[in-house]
Amino acid sequence: MAHIYIFSPSSAVRDKAAFRRGLKRLKAQGHDVEVDEAALSSHMRFAGDDATRIAAIGRAAASGAHVALISRGGYGLTRILPALPYKQIAKAIDGGMQFVGLSDFTAFNQAVLAKTGRISWQGPALGEDFGSEQEPDDIMQACFDDLLQEQGEGTGWQLPKAEAECRVLVKDATLWGGNLTVLTSLLGTPFFPQIKGGVLFLEDVGEHPYRVERMLTQLLHAGVLGQQKAILLGQFTNFKLVPGHDLGFKLSTVLGWLRSQIKVPVLTGLPFGHVQTKVLLPNGAKIDLVTENRDALMVWGHI
Repeated sequence: MAHIYIFSPSSAVRDKAAFRRGLKRLKAQGHDVEVDEAALSSHMRFAGDDATRIAAIGRAAASGAHVALISRGGYGLTRILPALPYKQIAKAIDGGMQFVGLSDFTAFNQAVLAKTGRISWQGPALGEDFGSEQEPDDIMQACFDDLLQEQGEGTGWQLPKAEAECRVLVKDATLWGGNLTVLTSLLGTPFFPQIKGGVLFLEDVGEHPYRVERMLTQLLHAGVLGQQKAILLGQFTNFKLVPGHDLGFKLSTVLGWLRSQIKVPVLTGLPFGHVQTKVLLPNGAKIDLVTENRDALMVWGHI
């Protein structure tokens, strides 16, 4: 099967049981799983100090693995982006390696796209997905298997009934995005890709709708949202509304406001985010996007 390299570029691994479950499951699937020497390092809240995590990324790129998979997200990548070994990463990707992760890994994906133009993947993490107490989600697992077998050529999902009349046809557009908070934090830096006419996908966790709106407002005023051909919203989870204060202000309010501000189609329901059922998305790939009634289909062909 595949050679999978596990590394920790962001927060320290606190849930060792999930880490071990993830390794066991991947090995049971027949994969050759290699664990970076610093994968379980800890320095403050990080998986080792900055130099340790930079070196881990370099070892992942030099490993010759089919997939370099993060142990977890959290925080830590934005502070080391200037020092990443971009030439080494680009060479590894050109040689067939797929870097996979989500959440804080959005910073890596966007920086690699901005600096090298290479494709990397928004997808699962070892602990959160393969190491969960329940069996890994079937859809996530199937998408991951397709990546390993070089068979994945696209994904589809069902739109809410309210979006059934929205007709979208986008051809040859760059797919990019990930975690809204991390993406917004890169705005104005050399690590934020300058994508025009793209398809931007977004998700987040633990962010109240007003904070989601605030970050979308920043992207809007910076001219990012209006330059896209479509915006895809994944899952926004694990937040709490404030009784007696929000008074009806919720995610649907934010969605309505966003649609009132731009002419770009905004589609929801994308199965991606801090949830068990998630597809894998190639950050930086050229895609076609089409909707028909409630069916949405995104195709990127062989990568």
